[in-house]
Order: sequence, then C-alpha cells, then structure tokens
Amino acid sequence: MIRALAVVCLMPLLFSCATYNNRIGTYYEQVTNNQYDKAFMAIDHNKLLQRKRNRLLYLFEKGKMAHLMKQYDSSNLFFNEADLFIEDARTSASDIALGTLLNPMMETYKGEDFEKFMVHYYKALNYLGLGQGNEAMVEARRISLRSYAQQDKTGNNANRYSDDAFALMMQGIIYEQSGDMNNAFISYRNAVDIFLKNNNRWYGVSLPGQLKQDLLRTAAANGFMDEVQRYSTLLNTTIQPSAKAPGGELILFWENGLAPVKQEQNFFFSLTKDGLGNFMFTDAAGSVNVPFIYDNNYNASNIKAEELRSLRVAFPRYQEQPVFYTQGTVSVNNAQYNFEQAENINDLAFATLKERFLKEMTKTLSRLAIKKLAEAAARPKKDDKNKDEKEALAAAIQVFSFVTEKADTRNWQSLPHTILYTRIPLQPGSNELQINFTGQNQQTKPIRLVVEGNGRLQVQNVCTMR
Repeated sequence: MIRALAVVCLMPLLFSCATYNNRIGTYYEQVTNNQYDKAFMAIDHNKLLQRKRNRLLYLFEKGKMAHLMKQYDSSNLFFNEADLFIEDARTSASDIALGTLLNPMMETYKGEDFEKFMVHYYKALNYLGLGQGNEAMVEARRISLRSYAQQDKTGNNANRYSDDAFALMMQGIIYEQSGDMNNAFISYRNAVDIFLKNNNRWYGVSLPGQLKQDLLRTAAANGFMDEVQRYSTLLNTTIQPSAKAPGGELILFWENGLAPVKQEQNFFFSLTKDGLGNFMFTDAAGSVNVPFIYDNNYNASNIKAEELRSLRVAFPRYQEQPVFYTQGTVSVNNAQYNFEQAENINDLAFATLKERFLKEMTKTLSRLAIKKLAEAAARPKKDDKNKDEKEALAAAIQVFSFVTEKADTRNWQSLPHTILYTRIPLQPGSNELQINFTGQNQQTKPIRLVVEGNGRLQVQNVCTMR
C-alpha cells in the first residue's frame, strides 16, 4: 500500500518519459516537411522550448528557421543571443542539485561542442547574405576563439574533438571573400593539417579536393612557393590551372537531411571489486567497467555490493535520420559541377558522444549510487520502533529514483545530416544554376537558382530535408 501510494504521488513524472524529439514532435514534423514558417511559429507554442533551461535550444531552432526563410537579420538576432548564452554559460549550484536529485534533463542545456561551431557557420552565412562583410570577418575571428576554447577543454587531445576542420574551412572562405588572402591561406592550411593528422579523414569526411586546391592557390597568391611545394608533396597533387572567372565565383553549400536525434537506452550495472580491491560498476554483459567515485561521506569499506546491485542507468544514444537525397549536381554556363562532403554532423555526433561516454557514465553511476545508498540507509533495522515509517521512506526513495532516472535527449534538431559544397565560376551578369538532387528510387528534386556575377566570391546555401 505504501509503495502504491508512492507510485501514485509520482505519476506526473511518468508522463515525462518521452524523449525531447517526441515532445517537440509537431515542430520537428514541420521542419522535415519544409514548412519553415509554421515551424518558426510552433517553437513559440511549445512549452518545453519555453522553459528557461532550454533557452539555448529555443535560440538554435528559431535562428535556423529564420535563416531558412532568408530572414537573415532576424536569424542573427537569435544566433547572437545564443552565442552570448554559450559564452556566459556556467554550471550553477541549482543545476548540480537538479542533475543529482532528478536527472541531467533538468539542467540548463549548454550545447554540444560541434553545435557551438555551427552557430558561427550560420551567422557568417547570414552576414554574407546581407552583404555585411565586416561582420562576417568578426565571425571568422570568433571561429579562432572557439577553436582555442575547444583545444583547452580537451587538452588538444588527438583522440578527441579538439578542433573543427569545417569551421576552419568556412573561416578561410570568409577571409578570401574579404580579400584577406594571407589569413585565408592560414585557415585553409590549419584545416588541411587536421585532415593530415588524421590520415586524410576527419569524422566521416575525406579531405576534399577543393580544400587542397584552395590551400595551394592561396599559398601561391601570397608568394609562399615553399609552402606550395611542401603541400603539393604532402597532398600528392598540384595546382590545377584555371582562368580567372570574369563574374567571380560562387561557393554553394548543400545542407542535406537532418542531424541524428537522441533516444534513451538503459544499462544495468552491479558493483564489483577488481583485483586490487577497487570498486567498479560492471554491466550485465561484462563489457563495460566504470570506476565508482564515491562521496567522502561514505566509507568505501562499509559499502555492500548487494546495496548497489542492478542499477538501471538511462543514457542517451543517437539515432540516425537517413538522408533521402544521395547525389547532387549543378549545371551552369554549359558546365556541370559535383558536390564534395565538407562536414558530416551525423558521424560527428555519434563519435563525440562515444568519446565522452566513460566520463558521463562515471558521473551518472556515482549519482545513482548515492541515491541507492540513501535508500539503503533509510531501511529499518530489526529493532527499530518506527519500522513502518522508515520502510515508507525507503520505498519512496526507491520509486523516486526509478521514475526520475532519465537520459538527456536534447540536441539541436534542425542541423543537417551532412554539409557538402562546390565552387562554381560565374559569368558577369545573370547566371542561372540548375541544381538536381537524386534520391531514393531515382527520384529527383530540381532547384533553380539565379546568381548575379559581380566579379567577387559569393557564398550561398541550399537545403534538402526530404
């Protein structure tokens, strides 16, 4: 009866077991159906996105939808606030308390590391779309600051997401667009070096041929012939001769599909001891071993393994959203151009979650262990006079821990699965681009894009969800 009462009291929490993706389902469905105006409005009617702890997600989604509607000024209002939010984000005492007593879903969302870089990508696109080159240059510099912060966070570990090659490629494009060929060369070189340090492949993306050419071309433009020779050897390529396009060039990004969403998975752990007498959590399959970092209030010698048997841990996992379109070409001025991958957010998301698995699982298990030990401490002893009250308290703690155990399944849902790009020479005046995407069952989606050749480098993007 006591246990039943505890369950009834906590019934409202049971209705919050849905993942973040489920709870913003209306908005997400409108995004996938390219109904950006409706999706933009739906964000303001979603109670979950209105909560203070989800402010950054609100800004991410509003900024992206405004961008897709080509409302670049409005988009950057949201992204600028998101940028400031990220810069000022601190872990408060209330966040620690909520994360410990309830679950990490109740903490303030601070963004995945790659999401922070993507803010600069969209802000730069917005500024370039508005013709605000100076503001785009500021964004290029902020990419460097973001890179330094990421390197500090990871200790510049070669096996961690310590830098972002795509962000550096974008930085190089911004500098080149402004005419700063020296900094463009440095950015392209830094991006290439990341690929070279990782056997020419970085989080699902092979070193783009276009990036090789951009590096060699800007090195030559600066008169750095030693660098041209060095990287020609390292990259096993040479500068491809090309006449200067009289109408300038267009760098066209293709944002394809949608990023993976987070789901919840359950692990079951028991407390064991290793050969040195250290406490370890081992999962049911025996394939995952996590050290138990216990609170100073608990003496390790007093911990009983049976008190920490079969701990259920809710942990996030990504679920890929398969892309519909698999190929894309651009035809213009009697020539055809193919896209190359520049960023694979899908692979990046899976890899970075795996990289931090042990750290976050250790934190989660330690939190649950303390709850479990509190439950054990509340149980009555044989000679206790208030046995019923203590039994009720222990039961309440048990049910509360079970019901509130929830993985943090939040992420920026409208990011693309993959970003591809191509560089297209233009003629002066009007250039009509015919873009064709080919998908499942050879279904095609044509997009017509008219670009005025003005003798300069221009940057635009197109998006396909389904």
